[in-house]
This record gives sequence, structure tokens and C-alpha cells, in this order.
Amino acid sequence: MRTATYFFIFLNLSLALFEEPAVYPLPFLATSVLEVLCLLVFLGRLTHFAKVTLHNVFWKDTKNICIMVAILLSLTDLAIYGVLRLYDVRSIRWSRIVRPIFLINFAESRQIRRAFRSIRNTLPEITYVFLLFMFSLLMFSLMALKLFGERNLQTAEGLPYFRNYLEIVFDLYVLVTTANSPDVMMPAFDFSSWYALFFIAFVIVNTYIFMSLFLAVVYNNYKKHLKVMPGRACD
Repeated sequence: MRTATYFFIFLNLSLALFEEPAVYPLPFLATSVLEVLCLLVFLGRLTHFAKVTLHNVFWKDTKNICIMVAILLSLTDLAIYGVLRLYDVRSIRWSRIVRPIFLINFAESRQIRRAFRSIRNTLPEITYVFLLFMFSLLMFSLMALKLFGERNLQTAEGLPYFRNYLEIVFDLYVLVTTANSPDVMMPAFDFSSWYALFFIAFVIVNTYIFMSLFLAVVYNNYKKHLKVMPGRACD
């Protein structure tokens, strides 16, 4: 039963590769039949669980409610999408976002649920570090606007360089990952090599200090919540 449940959960999640827009597109009829088959298996598994569980216990378990709601939403979305296709109306399968619910809420997914709960409990505690990081990013972006915005600099493609605040925020955010390094620095560096100090300071503060601090906070809090979970392993 556990193997079959995992197989159909994996199949249900894999349908995203074959549904429009898809990496390997399959006919709508094929993907819809597979999805209905997966949903019937999930419904059968839930019905079987209800037969061997006390009525009050079953309906008080939020995991069972989540699975039933996810099945209902998926079937409703599939029906609406199929009807709209008959009338050549383009739409989006919005129910795809509920598919991971099946992976988390079945009884066989206890370890995945523990990890998910630990991540959920960790998120509020890393908010302060994230807000500090965003404050630093916004302040450096404002400094960049004042330093380079009035210099009439241009990128290699001839586009204005650091004249729009929101674009500066995005470019510096990408620079934290070093994905656009050193391209984003070159127009300022060509104008004056002293401007390299601004980007060096930004990388030291945000990439090396804040990202290391962010990782440490995430790791320590996740480990702390994971240690206190065994008492609720039966959830």
C-alpha cells in the first residue's frame, strides 16, 4: 500500500512535465485520464483509512481534510479546463499548486511532514535576518542611485546604467548571488576605478556576511525544531 501510494503521488507530480505548457507535451486526454486515476487512488486510500479509523478521529485530522479538499479542487479544475478546451478558450491549470499536498499529508509521508513542519517553524525566526538583509540591499541601492544615476553612464548594450531605483535593487540582488559579476560593475569601473570600492563593500557585507549569517540561522533553527519533533512523530 505504501509503495502504491508513493508511486501514484510521484505520477501525479510528474504530470506537470507533460501538461501544457510542457517539456514533453502529451494529449490532454492522456494526462487527464492519468490524473483522474491518481485522484481515484488517493480517494480509495483515504476511504480505506477512514474504515480503520474512529469516525471522530478521522474528521478531526486536518491532514484528511486537506487531502479531500485537494481532490475536490483538482477534479473541479480539471472539469473546468476540459470544458473551456471544448470552446477553444485558453486557460491555466491552477490546481497544480495543490498537488504537493498529497505528498505531505498522507500517513506514509511522516518524515516528509516532519521536515515540512520544521521548515514552517523555522521561517518566522529567520524573518529578522531577512529584513536586515533587505534593508542593507535597499540602502546600497539608494547609494548606487546617488553615485551613478547622475553620471549618464551606459551599459555595454547602450542602456541607461543605474538610473531606475527598482532596477538597481534587482541588479544588486542578483549580484549577491554573483550571477552578474563583474558585468554589473564594469560601466562604473570604466568611469572611475575608485567605484570598485562600492561593489567590494557591497559583496563583503551582503554576500559574505549576510548570506553566511542567514545560512547559520536557518541551519541552527531547523536543527532545533527537528530535535523537538520526535514527540510528535505519530502526527
